[in-house]
Amino acid sequence: MWLTYALLAALSFGFRGILYHWTSQRLLNRNLLLCGVFATGAVVNLMMAVVFGSPWSLSCLVGIQMGLFSFAANASMFKGFAVGKASLVAILTALPSVLVVFAAFLFWNERLHSTQIIAFLIIVGGVLLVRYSNEIALNNLQGAQWGLLAMLFFACNDLSGKWSTVLEAELFPTMFFMFAAGTICFGLWWLSDMKRSRALRGASALSETAAASEAEAAIPSAAPPAPIPWSVRRTFLIGMAVGTTNAVGMLLILTAFDLGKAGLVSAVVALNVPIVLLYTRFVVKERFSRTELTGILLSVAGILMMRLFGT
Repeated sequence: MWLTYALLAALSFGFRGILYHWTSQRLLNRNLLLCGVFATGAVVNLMMAVVFGSPWSLSCLVGIQMGLFSFAANASMFKGFAVGKASLVAILTALPSVLVVFAAFLFWNERLHSTQIIAFLIIVGGVLLVRYSNEIALNNLQGAQWGLLAMLFFACNDLSGKWSTVLEAELFPTMFFMFAAGTICFGLWWLSDMKRSRALRGASALSETAAASEAEAAIPSAAPPAPIPWSVRRTFLIGMAVGTTNAVGMLLILTAFDLGKAGLVSAVVALNVPIVLLYTRFVVKERFSRTELTGILLSVAGILMMRLFGT
């Protein structure tokens, strides 16, 4: 059953990656958008905790740690999509399972039997094949540093999620603390952005006024109008809509962690990559190479092997 939850989580996170890439190309405040993303999760999980009468215990506070790691991971991934190659960032954010499987062995002595190890290696090998395809070279690593940071923080988030199940923390209160922590972090960052931008506008108001008339005279009359930034309200509401994919994905992955081994769950959830890659191929128009297609097929084959022989 854990595999079903993990696959559904991969689907949710795949759509999240697509929406992150789409919104990263728009003229909006990233931190306000992500504040909306996390606010949705906080509201939904608070409502679920009240409806089901979930007990609130100290172990649920591990959600705050999850929120801090998720805050850092989502910020890094969004930044990577904004400045780098979408497929590269997607692949790097799919590799936390490599870190998770070793950490789970060290912390909780989670051992994999031979078939699970083979399936795990096939999945990771497929992801790595995609990683080394698509003309990715040392001189073509735009956004790689942000992808690597996202990989590290997502691994820490996965391990924190597994820890919450080891502590037998209630699902909805734990998730509320996680999303509330992320909402506060992104909200404070957005307020800092607003304060800084107001200060800069006030300091340069006179010079901008003088330069405006000269620029207006220099711009041809046929020049296209500049794009209009998204309003605060629109950005936050779109963020809340995107947040449904993140909230559903986190609920599914925590349920999978409760039922299965951390390394295997994390590896299966890495299959959100093919979803993002299909988007980059048919919408963003990034071409697939034979190596990339081979990597995708290997990843799917590893999942089928795990489903048939690894449980």
